[in-house]
Amino acid sequence: MSTPPRVRVTSPRMSASPRPEVRPATREIDEQTEVGEVYLNALLRSQLRPALAVLAAVLLGLGSLPLLFLLLPGVAGYQVGPVTVAWLVLGVAVFPLLWAAAWWHVRAVERAERDFTEILHRR
Repeated sequence: MSTPPRVRVTSPRMSASPRPEVRPATREIDEQTEVGEVYLNALLRSQLRPALAVLAAVLLGLGSLPLLFLLLPGVAGYQVGPVTVAWLVLGVAVFPLLWAAAWWHVRAVERAERDFTEILHRR
């Protein structure tokens, strides 16, 4: 008893070139490829911009206060109750401004991360 010859069944698309492998961007980041490094550098740059803006604003704002008090000693020495204006500004008024700068920075960085995540999921 002889076995029938084998028949090879193929798709008509066998000659088509295979599709390139689709690699999700998260995989590129996890495997630390060059493409993943580009993505991470873009995220870090987008987070660095608001950080530098807040740093510059805070340094400029707080750094200018001693100069202001030096140029206007009457304002710095003005008494509000038992405390001078200089102490009120440096001890009280600065903190809400610092809180607002920190709040803005966190919002900007979260927005950058949200945009980054959307880009990764679109790819």
